[in-house]
Amino acid sequence: MRVLVAIALMGALAGLGGFTLVSLGLVSVSASSGHWPATAWVLHYAMRRAVNTQSMGIRVPPLDDPALVLKGAGHYHTGCVACHGGPGQRQSLIARQMTPEPPFLPSRIAHWEPQELFWIVRNGVKFTAMPSWPARQREDEVWALVAFLRAMPTMSSERYRQLALGERAGETAKPVTPDHLRPLQDPLGPVLTNCNRCHAADGGGRGEGAFPRLAGQSEAYLLGTLQAYAKGERHSGIMQPIAAGLEPEVLQALASHYAQLPAVSRTGAPMPRSATLAEGQALAERGVPERGVPSCAHCHGPKSSPRNPMYPTIAGQYAGYLKQQLELFTVGQRGGSEYAHVMHSAAQRLTPEQMQALADYYASLPAQSAPALAEPSPASSPNSGGD
Repeated sequence: MRVLVAIALMGALAGLGGFTLVSLGLVSVSASSGHWPATAWVLHYAMRRAVNTQSMGIRVPPLDDPALVLKGAGHYHTGCVACHGGPGQRQSLIARQMTPEPPFLPSRIAHWEPQELFWIVRNGVKFTAMPSWPARQREDEVWALVAFLRAMPTMSSERYRQLALGERAGETAKPVTPDHLRPLQDPLGPVLTNCNRCHAADGGGRGEGAFPRLAGQSEAYLLGTLQAYAKGERHSGIMQPIAAGLEPEVLQALASHYAQLPAVSRTGAPMPRSATLAEGQALAERGVPERGVPSCAHCHGPKSSPRNPMYPTIAGQYAGYLKQQLELFTVGQRGGSEYAHVMHSAAQRLTPEQMQALADYYASLPAQSAPALAEPSPASSPNSGGD
């Protein structure tokens, strides 16, 4: 009994002493002071155990899709490389003054399983400045970043730059001259340069469905989409932070720019079977009346008559992108306009095979620019199209 009392008393005195040190402001919270080795070990051990346990049961999808790796590379260069570096990319000097210092990831990825990387990217880690994913609903985006992380350790610096920067990959090798600085006089110039990394200078998108084609969409649709991202009404951990950081006049200018670009068709994807295209065409033209699925063509074309400018033109869009959007509508994770509920209802009544047939059919069509404007129809119209 005396031993227990003595232990309790020592614990109480230790707690009181610690509280006194904290109250007097004598405990260092300076990042420059670092952690004691024991403190660093305990924190890292706690993180490893928590991630390992809480990631159990997460199903890992196939991560070898080049479009996933491409999409992940774009975001990694925008949001991660400053702290964690990359192939041929140094960590920011500022980031290296953090406590704890962010790890240089190319040499650390092998220590984590895919489901653990997913958990970290989606949830973030306390006390490390590692944020959670801005749109937790978009697990598909998180998996894209995981796919890139898994590919990064064996990636050359040239390959990294090609994936992350695309047409801009060789820009840093150019000399800095007044000619190269002149585009910065246009406030839209630097923003477009960043957009083009994913959507390409011609607005045709990069990769086979990694990023959508924007060229030729209506200005109203593009502006509404950007505004929805900025307000958090359309979810994307990639697009929301970008749109939220832009002024309204810049969003308007971006929408106008891409709307004025001619529609772009990307070639090279294998053509689906004719039976699949025929099924997709039938679905697009007639819908599935017995299941309450309206005609896609009424809202999205192709047709020559005017359409609601808030409905996107999807002819010539990437099949992978279209299929993904239908899947997001099905689970209610895609929206942004007053018409989104129409697509939620329609998509939920389609089978995965029908979604694929529709995506393949529209992807097989020549890309078209948005037709002449029409006044938006009421959101309650039974034939209203999607977002």
